[in-house]
Amino acid sequence: MNQAFILGAGLGTRLRPLTGHLPKPLVPLYHRALAAWAMTSCVRAGIRRFAINTHHLADAWSAFGSPLATEQPTVTGANGQPAVLRNWEGNEVALFHEPILLETGGGLKNIAAWIGGEPLLVHNGDIFSTLPLAKLIAAHKASGLPVTLALRSEGHAKHIALDAARSRVTDIRRGLDRADGSHVFSGIYCVNPDFLELLPAGEIVSVIPAFLTLAQQNQLGAVVLDEGAWLDLGDRQSYLLAHRQLSLGPPIHPHARIEAGAIVEHSIIGPGAVVASGAIVRDSILWAGSRISGDAVLDACIVCSGQTVSGFYQNADL
Repeated sequence: MNQAFILGAGLGTRLRPLTGHLPKPLVPLYHRALAAWAMTSCVRAGIRRFAINTHHLADAWSAFGSPLATEQPTVTGANGQPAVLRNWEGNEVALFHEPILLETGGGLKNIAAWIGGEPLLVHNGDIFSTLPLAKLIAAHKASGLPVTLALRSEGHAKHIALDAARSRVTDIRRGLDRADGSHVFSGIYCVNPDFLELLPAGEIVSVIPAFLTLAQQNQLGAVVLDEGAWLDLGDRQSYLLAHRQLSLGPPIHPHARIEAGAIVEHSIIGPGAVVASGAIVRDSILWAGSRISGDAVLDACIVCSGQTVSGFYQNADL
């Protein structure tokens, strides 16, 4: 499998006000966009070609990668919007803008021409994982099924019911009234191109009804991947927790400046950020370019606006 679809068009409502500045997949985790972490994981599994759908703050994606060579052919989504082709770390990326948000099923149907006749890995843009995606791809190929979901045994949203062999999904949120859920959907799955025939053209639709159709026919595959880390970063609490639990690089970026006399404890300081002498920053996250004045005291804060911050704040998004 050589291609993946990163779901990037969501509004990110649970992560506001952070997503008032960037689309959720571009929100930084340890100085890198969430989408970049997802794509790196895909590259490790052999994927070299990516599609990303955009909607909210779509212009922000112009800084993601670099323009692809102009001789590349134009790709157009089913909605008639031409894709913007980018180069990200040597890999092809096609950005498909959705003027009207198409949801998970509509977004997948929209890129049918780009997918062609090859299988595809789909990866939510707001999760971080070190799941062994090569195992998911191998399980999907071996099963011959239209779709294979990557699942976790533990988590807060056990909506997926499995058969005794744990290789077929029998129900989702009791939509078929067959069984209660026992596993968590990771937001990562593989599809064969014929699955798109179950998605209506030109409609705003979730992928779940098509999944339920397959489950009813005993054709919805599953593989349980409990190895590695898996974090849903869709809200503020989980975003802060991820930075406290993970160790993905230096917490203070080499291009950040911490002036003498400033106190920085257990915090993530992004590139170009400046913490002035006298400031106190604890358990906080400073995005790239943040400015913290000498009279500031920050505790469990996220600085994302690019404005100079002064004064005392606790559990605030600035």
